Amino acid sequence: MIALNFTKSADALLPAIVQDYKSGEVLMLAYINQLAWEKTLETGKAHYWSRTRNKLWLKGETSGHVQIIHQIFVDCDEDTLIYKVEQVGGAACHTGHKTCFYRRVDGDRLVVEGEKIFDPAKVYGSK
Repeated sequence: MIALNFTKSADALLPAIVQDYKSGEVLMLAYINQLAWEKTLETGKAHYWSRTRNKLWLKGETSGHVQIIHQIFVDCDEDTLIYKVEQVGGAACHTGHKTCFYRRVDGDRLVVEGEKIFDPAKVYGSK
């Protein structure tokens, strides 16, 4: 198995930048631990460590909007990754947007870019 440098971080989490494998658009930033790394390599689907829930999660386990890994890039220090993924369902963000980066700074306000792809209330029962 490819060894990453989980020791640089006090919480043993490494950032994973997630991009659409065709367009290169940044979809999200998440964190992985050793278990998430192993599950991602084993299944070919993106797994992350939820800092909020303090547990492993398969992206899309509730919504069905999984991320199929096409390529993984590791930086020179072996402590940051880029996942090039196919975003099943078209939306990476739990808010229903294609990307988690759907708001642009415009002066002193945030402007929403693009439309929601799904209604989070229907998918998750709340939000």
